[in-house]
Amino acid sequence: MFSEKLLAWYDKERRDLPWRQNKKNPYYTWLSEIMLQQTTVATVIPYFQAFIKEWPTLLDLAEASLDQVLTKWQGLGYYSRARNLHRCAKILAKEFPSTEEQLLALPGIGPYTAAAIASIAFNQKAAAVDGNVVRVMSRYFAIGSRDPKGEVREKLKYLLSEKRCGDFTEALMELGALVCRPKNSLCLKCPLQKDCGAYSLGKVEDFPLKKLKRKLPTRYATAFIIRREDGAILLRKRPLQGLLGGMMEVPTTPWKEQKGKSIKKSPIIRHTFTHFHLEVEVFHSTRTMGFEGIWVHPQDLKNYALPTVMKKILKRDLEAL
Repeated sequence: MFSEKLLAWYDKERRDLPWRQNKKNPYYTWLSEIMLQQTTVATVIPYFQAFIKEWPTLLDLAEASLDQVLTKWQGLGYYSRARNLHRCAKILAKEFPSTEEQLLALPGIGPYTAAAIASIAFNQKAAAVDGNVVRVMSRYFAIGSRDPKGEVREKLKYLLSEKRCGDFTEALMELGALVCRPKNSLCLKCPLQKDCGAYSLGKVEDFPLKKLKRKLPTRYATAFIIRREDGAILLRKRPLQGLLGGMMEVPTTPWKEQKGKSIKKSPIIRHTFTHFHLEVEVFHSTRTMGFEGIWVHPQDLKNYALPTVMKKILKRDLEAL
């Protein structure tokens, strides 16, 4: 009954999302799932549409350069996704595997994404467990664990629809996004309300149990905005490996957890990454100070893959960003 109720609700209430318009296209499923990792649907939609417009097919994307992909991705965050997307496209253009095991071997594809692609694109019986799914299942079964993913995955094996695996996967995620929300859940509109353990306890928003938060460390750096006489700014490319790999930046000192000597009256830019806060002092100069890179005029900066933290650093000086 769980599957029947869920699918009946989904058939009536599902959103008309761009990657669902061609559901049997694995390219659309893969691209949207990579973009949706730790990112909201509302944020992803324009990026997905821009990618599909620029690269209508998987082969088109496979032939793009990493710089082109990073430039199109800028602002979406978690840039390792874009680098893995570029690597993965070249592999998938030759052969697109359909099983979880095969998909897991590809760059940027973890257990959830592998299961989601196998289920949605190829109708495989795979248990895709994301945050929405964890929330719905934790509440329905009133799971008393701070890390319920394993238990959720086991329960899904028995609940998965036999014929509409892809629809079941999307329906469960959709229910979490639209009805079984983190706060202000719409329980009266939920097709599973009658048998929901958390609802019967009157403690819907107590589930899933919250993980203990740890305090994020702060790292410090100095950024150098170096200008030539004609107004061009010195940019350099970050190493391919590591945070923001392959993207462009103004030169900076290493990002360290110990604060160095401050530069008098230099502005401070603050930015938060997943695992740490960053405080950057900004220093202006007309000398290269030994830094190497390329000179870019302000009007051309939009053509380069600049991460959000670099846009923040440049924003006070460049209205074009």
